[in-house]
Amino acid sequence: MLNTRDQQIRRFHQEFLAGIVAFVGVFILGTFWFRFVEKWTWVDSAYMTTSTLATVGFGEIHPLDARARLFTIVLIFMGVVTIGYMVNRFTEAFIQGYFQESIQQRQDQRVLEKLTNHYILCGFGRTGCQIAAEFQTESINFVIIDSDAAQVERAKNLGYQVIVGDATLDESLLTAKIDQAVCIVAALTSDAENLYTVLSAKTLNPDIRAIARASTEEAVKKLQRAGADEVVSPYITGGKRLAAAALRPQVVDFVDGILTGADRSFYMEEFRIEAETCNHIGQTLSEARLRSQSGALVLAIRRADRNLIVGPMGDTLLLDGDSLICLGTVEQLRALNQILSPRNTPDLRLPNQKKNSNLK
Repeated sequence: MLNTRDQQIRRFHQEFLAGIVAFVGVFILGTFWFRFVEKWTWVDSAYMTTSTLATVGFGEIHPLDARARLFTIVLIFMGVVTIGYMVNRFTEAFIQGYFQESIQQRQDQRVLEKLTNHYILCGFGRTGCQIAAEFQTESINFVIIDSDAAQVERAKNLGYQVIVGDATLDESLLTAKIDQAVCIVAALTSDAENLYTVLSAKTLNPDIRAIARASTEEAVKKLQRAGADEVVSPYITGGKRLAAAALRPQVVDFVDGILTGADRSFYMEEFRIEAETCNHIGQTLSEARLRSQSGALVLAIRRADRNLIVGPMGDTLLLDGDSLICLGTVEQLRALNQILSPRNTPDLRLPNQKKNSNLK
């Protein structure tokens, strides 16, 4: 369904097109009159009609009798009305900003065409708004899909790239270039819509990482069976967070500060190591000397088979596909990134820094 703005733009196009058709009709009428009634040549007829409609006052090509002059008066009147109508439509379009909006739409389309290695956020409700803010803070390249006109307008006002559409449909996901995306976040209000979105996303791009929102434990299980890599329930997570804040407030404050970098001192970051970019595959942590060289602390290692090693020891091997969860300052994490990926070292993905394509 078209929103009010789209309806206004469509109405303007229809009215302006109607004005053009009317003007062309008046031109054809005048040309045919002078050609077949006055028996002029086609060139003289077209020239006389043009000068009459343009009201330039060049005068008559051939003498006109009373009947011809009466027709010329009517022709002038019709020309003034149709031209005035088109000028009025054009002025309204300019004042309403339709042209600027069309230019912006073309610019947005060019941006969408260049999307690659990006994130897709489905839904810009209360949850989606917070996700978008986090993505923007960490300079993540992302696009939003939403069908609600109010939410789309709010997202655009915040400067986000938005696709108006239904995220459960393949057409919308293809427009968002899901085949080039690295992650999709289904944050729609309906569990069923999130389920359809994950199914569609995994069908179109089996390798994409899918994160979904769920309202119930049953929905969590269904989304996991549908292929979601991670499922988050705001109610379950929120309840656990409230309980933790009541029982272990200092731990919660510390973890929140680390994850968000709220104290601007220490950050927690995830590094994925691969054989083609890392020289330390097959070495132990002691042999790699990551702590002594960078100062960053390796808190845990997630193996490629999803096995999690918490507090790895010095004899823990670094394997291809491992994800290292590390803690340190910006400088320490940047140094660690240089050590782990000397052959692929873009800027580290931290607040106010560009995204590192090696970090997942």
